[in-house]
Amino acid sequence: MNKQTGFTLIELVMVIVILGILAATALPKFVNLGGDARTSVMTGVEGSMRAANAMIYARAASLGQLGAVGNLTAAQIPGGPIALVYGFASTRANLGNAMDLSPLTDFDLTVAADIRHAKATTPATCRVTYTPATAVAPPIYALQTAGC
Repeated sequence: MNKQTGFTLIELVMVIVILGILAATALPKFVNLGGDARTSVMTGVEGSMRAANAMIYARAASLGQLGAVGNLTAAQIPGGPIALVYGFASTRANLGNAMDLSPLTDFDLTVAADIRHAKATTPATCRVTYTPATAVAPPIYALQTAGC
């Protein structure tokens, strides 16, 4: 009489398959990918701010409005009127007019210089801060993602 010891190959494969299915369904509950997604969104917002301001500057330059004060009307640029300082948007709100933040409910625009992610763990440290251009320096876009 032969006595079986251990497990058969099919039993071992079935246990591995079951563990794989359990891991695939349980892993998303334990891994928070939301923070990475919000960080990516804010990186995209920074890029959008830079691109919108480049578009504003190009239009201002074509109209000869690169001085300390200027203004683009709605007829001159989508999202206008936009107040200018040295050819760039004078405030984050003016820059925001030329951007399409969607869905808008994801963003907190209550702080004058910031675009914050409203659904971040700590919105105050998940933001892009806009500093307008000066006579000697271009605008500054400060990305902070620690609280995303």
